[in-house]
Amino acid sequence: MRELTSCIRKTLGLFVLCIFSGLWSLAQDLKPADSTFHGRKHLDTFPFVVDSAEIALRIKNLNPYFSLHVDSSLAYKLEINKDQSRYYWFLRNPPVGLRINKDNGLLTFKAEKNYFLSGKLKYDYQYKVSVGVQNLEKPDDHVDTSFYITFYNTDIIQSKVKPTVGGTLTIDEGDTVAFKVLCENGNFPIETITYFANMPLKGATLVKKCDDDFIWSPQFDFVKESDPGKERVVILSFVGATRFMVRDTAQVKIVVKDALNYPLTVEDFKLTVNVINSYVLRLKYTFLQLDRGVKKTKSTRTTFDITGSTTALTGSILASSSASSDQNIGKIMPSVGVSLVPVKEAIAPQKVTEQNQAAQIRTAIKRLEYMVSDNALVGERDPDIARKTAKLKEELKQMQVQLVDIPVEITSDMSEKELNQYFNSPKVNKKYRIKR
Repeated sequence: MRELTSCIRKTLGLFVLCIFSGLWSLAQDLKPADSTFHGRKHLDTFPFVVDSAEIALRIKNLNPYFSLHVDSSLAYKLEINKDQSRYYWFLRNPPVGLRINKDNGLLTFKAEKNYFLSGKLKYDYQYKVSVGVQNLEKPDDHVDTSFYITFYNTDIIQSKVKPTVGGTLTIDEGDTVAFKVLCENGNFPIETITYFANMPLKGATLVKKCDDDFIWSPQFDFVKESDPGKERVVILSFVGATRFMVRDTAQVKIVVKDALNYPLTVEDFKLTVNVINSYVLRLKYTFLQLDRGVKKTKSTRTTFDITGSTTALTGSILASSSASSDQNIGKIMPSVGVSLVPVKEAIAPQKVTEQNQAAQIRTAIKRLEYMVSDNALVGERDPDIARKTAKLKEELKQMQVQLVDIPVEITSDMSEKELNQYFNSPKVNKKYRIKR
């Protein structure tokens, strides 16, 4: 009985469930009462939308940047959204070695170091490459775009210090050495430069960075007498450092040779010439005094000689006279003429010594003037200036020794021009000219 009752309940429950399911389906299939939905067809819940971007030509996988190692290669195929058999690929301004297949857009590159060593390519430089794809049938159907490619190198290139001169320089004292200190930059540029020398250098410029000038002029007393070979070697070390304190050193050896101090030697030469000219003026004045004294004595002796000759001639004439008184006077007058000879010698003796001294002084003056003219300087840096100065000093000393017994006048009441006019006068030249 219980089982029959349970079966009836289950049957009724299924019947009720079927009725409600049918009513629900009928409600969904019935048209709505609102008039706005009358006459409309059923639409799909997820409509198919056509993307307009798929119609325009474009490169689907273009990478805007490429970075390649120097020893690597590139093989990258560009793709478009249409059939590639109808399109043509090309590049504009590509770097050396970069190629593209015109049919399938395969971009290839094999980086070789020869490209970089020859200067065709550069490291760490962005090359802009224009790439284009063109429809072979429709001129308007094309795409032009660009990308960048950069090459890098992981090799360590050390920066170097490069002076603009060779390893060894040879200069003389007083000369100026000047050169630039350049840098050959590698992966990391040289930021600071420090230079060292094996001895203190007075007046040398400091080199602190690349492209600075080193200027130094050794003084004339830089090389000492005790230095071997009369030369001194200066070693300069220029040490460049990067920000990571990686250093490079360049050395320059300067050989400084002993040289003549031209400014001082020129002053010494001028001083020697002035001393000679002053001494020559004093000799000319002494010559003038001696020549005047000899000339005065000669005039007095000539007067006595003429007087004695006249007296003797007059006595001879009177002795031949008829008058006895005139004859007596004529006998006496020759004796008077003879008596004037000792008077002449007593009053105006011959000044042979003074005349010889005047001739000697004149010879010394001429020789000194010739030596000054013969040893004149040829420019301010005459290579024989030391020899000429020594020659003038030696000649002056020799003349002073020869004329040591002759009192040289120190003061003069005549000017240099007057002394030169008297010394070079025709009478004086004729008087002291060497007679053959």
